[in-house]
Amino acid sequence: MLNSSRVEANIPASDLNRAREFYADKLGLTPSAEFDGMGMRFETAGGTAFNIYETEFAGQAGHTIAPWHVDDVAAEVRELKAKGVAFEVYDMPGVEWDGEIASMAGLGRAAWFKDSEGNTMCLDEGAPGS
Repeated sequence: MLNSSRVEANIPASDLNRAREFYADKLGLTPSAEFDGMGMRFETAGGTAFNIYETEFAGQAGHTIAPWHVDDVAAEVRELKAKGVAFEVYDMPGVEWDGEIASMAGLGRAAWFKDSEGNTMCLDEGAPGS
């Protein structure tokens, strides 16, 4: 059944042009497909894909929409901050913070930021299965 299927994220945006600019200028991504003004698809060199679609409900989730599994969280944070991306720091029990980077026993290191639409994204390193 679903065990042999592929899964990918759909990320909401209230303004597709603003989202396209953020994902291009800040994250360095280019859409691989556009859907007649309704959305766009991005594919990473890491072999994954996600879609951005237009909706009035963007940015309303109170949780992480998508984690980006990276080799070096600190390097990615530095690079994204240089491009103007702001990182979040949360009050979470059992988490040690070094600036914007969280260390979690057994889960590795992570950092969170919001995209142009208010969606929370995570960079993680050393997480199980990453």
